[in-house]
Amino acid sequence: MPPSQWVITDNQASLAVAGRRDEHLKVIEEALDVKLTARGDIIAIAGTEGAQKKTQEILDLLTEWAQSGQPVRRDTVDNAILAVIEGTQRQFLHLLTESIFTTTQGRVIRPKTLGQQTYIEAIRHNLLVFGIGPAGTGKTYLAMAMAVQALKQHEVERIILTRPAVEAGEKLGFLPGDLESKVDPYLRPLYDALFEFLGPEAVDRYREKQLIEIAPLAYMRGRTLSNSFIILDEAQNATYEQIKMFLTRIGYGSKMVVTGDQTQVDLGRGQRSGLRVAADIVSGIGGIAVIPLGARDVVRHPLVAHIVDAFQQHEEKEAELPRPDGRRWQHPG
Repeated sequence: MPPSQWVITDNQASLAVAGRRDEHLKVIEEALDVKLTARGDIIAIAGTEGAQKKTQEILDLLTEWAQSGQPVRRDTVDNAILAVIEGTQRQFLHLLTESIFTTTQGRVIRPKTLGQQTYIEAIRHNLLVFGIGPAGTGKTYLAMAMAVQALKQHEVERIILTRPAVEAGEKLGFLPGDLESKVDPYLRPLYDALFEFLGPEAVDRYREKQLIEIAPLAYMRGRTLSNSFIILDEAQNATYEQIKMFLTRIGYGSKMVVTGDQTQVDLGRGQRSGLRVAADIVSGIGGIAVIPLGARDVVRHPLVAHIVDAFQQHEEKEAELPRPDGRRWQHPG
């Protein structure tokens, strides 16, 4: 079929859509098996009729995205391609209107993928949400943005952030300092996100007033957490017993989010992660949602998504290989 043409008169949007050295166009070419040739404000599209139509729809989506003032990155292109292939263009453009929180620097926090949008909606409409997925999918970051927004709007009286204190192959018992200084490295990523959302001075002020509490998971035992937005991060490193203990802490007026990555379990030998087991047990209860996030929701460097995919394929393949004792390999979690 002869090439079709796609024309845009907005030069800035055209440059954003094409990407540096036409890198975005190359992604579309590979995904749809088309040939794109850019000349000024015209892009010639060579391929089958169906591929040409889909390519034009992708370029239209990216143009609308760019003209709204949003940066067009590799993950934006990947998600636009998926939206056209799956027929979810309307949901893709809805991401432009979604806003969770605005930082002290004026940066708007919003979901960047359809999976993240589903996750945010689940948090809005449920009392307990499990966000399970690989690194870079925004599980904790978005949950914390929702928590800060809820506190600002007086929907809750405080935020409680917690993580299991589990060594990732290193023994912290030999480090100098008291207990607080030893567990602080585990909690540092939570502080970093709060500093971005509120600024260091506001975080210190909120902590002094006990409006924000950051503590190891073990500190949650025996408490009832009411009127709070509670986040358990790195839940893959919590045992079955710890997860059970934590979930039963929720009190009236509270919302709870549990995040984790089943591929990065740091528990010791003989200990099993309670994350997936707990999610399966409670998934049928009203007011609880389990949201899986995957490689397509990774919003870090594109290489991270490829790494996630490569490890997943390796582990699936290895799981099919018999062990010397005739059993199958079991990955952590």
